[in-house]
Order: sequence, then structure tokens, then C-alpha cells
Amino acid sequence: MAGFFVAATVVTLLQFLRIRERRLLPLMALFLLLALAHSRGAGDPWGRRFHLASGMAGLALLAVLSPRAQRR
Repeated sequence: MAGFFVAATVVTLLQFLRIRERRLLPLMALFLLLALAHSRGAGDPWGRRFHLASGMAGLALLAVLSPRAQRR
């Protein structure tokens, strides 16, 4: 399963290099952290930490993609 997340990270990196959209960075971090989490053993505490960090990257992605409130 880690291979899928590594491939998703590479595809996101290539897309970032192609269009230079900074909003892709949290998505790339999410895929990278999930790849690291799934590459760890079942009982490894770092796997849980990487999963938690990927959740934080997901929240950052949500903040980046949320529409901004209009100022008056």
C-alpha cells in the first residue's frame, strides 16, 4: 500500500512543478506522510505519528481550499 502513496506523491510533485500551484503542497505532504506511515511496521510508534501528521496535513489542505469570507 505504501507504493500507492509514493506514486501519488510523485504525481503531485510533477503537477506542482508543472503549474506551480502552492495549494498542492499540503496534498503532497499528506501523501508523503501516509507513505511513511504505511512503510512502518504494525507495532511501530512512528507509524502512528506519521498517520497523525498526515491528518494534520489534511486539515491544512482543508484550510487552504476553503473559500475565504468576503470582506466588506
